[in-house]
Amino acid sequence: MMTHPPFHETLDLTIIGNMGRVHRLCRDVITTAVEPLGLTQSRWTALLHISMVGEGLTQLALANSLGIEMPSLTRTLKQLEHAKLITRQVASNDKRSKQIYFTKQGRSTLALLDEKVAALKSQLYSGLSHKQLDAMAYALINIEKNAHAIALNTVTDKGK
Repeated sequence: MMTHPPFHETLDLTIIGNMGRVHRLCRDVITTAVEPLGLTQSRWTALLHISMVGEGLTQLALANSLGIEMPSLTRTLKQLEHAKLITRQVASNDKRSKQIYFTKQGRSTLALLDEKVAALKSQLYSGLSHKQLDAMAYALINIEKNAHAIALNTVTDKGK
């Protein structure tokens, strides 16, 4: 009796490769849609992360949330500040840290960004049930947790 490999093993790329490709494609779709708002990929991504994590977060917390280095983030934050979408204020509990807040114009831009992203998510998720989306979300969280554990073990092993 011949057994067939699981579907995920029949993909041209691995699941991880497909996730990367789909991520880039979806990111490009959003970037094109929000260009009229004057937002590049790095800018809209930063705005959404500030909104998700919460105003008052530090630049370091935002860099960690985005998974990027501080110099890249600092450049993006300067651009957002120049566009009057955010302000950065020295943290009262740590003068070395800056906290990020939306301006009135930033909140308006964020509302438009949220509308565009919600409409695109509706299209991107078309044909998928809530159950399928939930299963995918749980799987992604688990893969991320596993990747963090592997990365931590790799760093620990290098220190030996």
